[in-house]
Amino acid sequence: MDRDPWPDRRGTENPRVPLLFRRAAVGSANPAKIEAVRRSLARLAPGCTLEAVDVASGVSAMPLAADELRAGALGRARAALERTDAEIAFGLEGGATLDGERAWLTGHVIALARDGRLGEAAWGRMLLPPAATSRLIAGEELGDVIDDLFGRKESKRQTGAIGLLTENVVTRTDAFADLVAMACAPFLHPELYQPGPNRRIRTI
Repeated sequence: MDRDPWPDRRGTENPRVPLLFRRAAVGSANPAKIEAVRRSLARLAPGCTLEAVDVASGVSAMPLAADELRAGALGRARAALERTDAEIAFGLEGGATLDGERAWLTGHVIALARDGRLGEAAWGRMLLPPAATSRLIAGEELGDVIDDLFGRKESKRQTGAIGLLTENVVTRTDAFADLVAMACAPFLHPELYQPGPNRRIRTI
């Protein structure tokens, strides 16, 4: 019988936190993404180490569909597990979805445990300016477009499009950190993600 990674901790201040992962990985060398995972793990799994590995997503450099975003996040999480000894890996993928002549900024996060258990979360959509939309449709990457519009360099590794467009009220790291925490929900409440007796968290 598999060891239950969430033993009974009633009587503690929060019996579900921390998560009992000691080693985590993130499939990215992007500082904004790394900080997002670090920030969430500091609250959800204090003491858990984080290793960042530069991996390929397996999708285009500028995903423009929800399915492609999810595939990219999953590809990053899988690759991070393969290249490290982490117990859980995170894949963070940003991009946009197209709706006629409009483009919506969005993102997807996968949390993948070594035993196959999986959690995931996706952003709500943020409307991108028309000046960016037309260039995305033409095949440019959002980071390059936003850098050009704002006169910046490598903004995707810093505050991101969301930070520049909101005057840093919400940054790329902020948005991804929230998603990382949301993706951990099935690990925090496994009993709620098991629809029937002896059912496990969704696996891949």
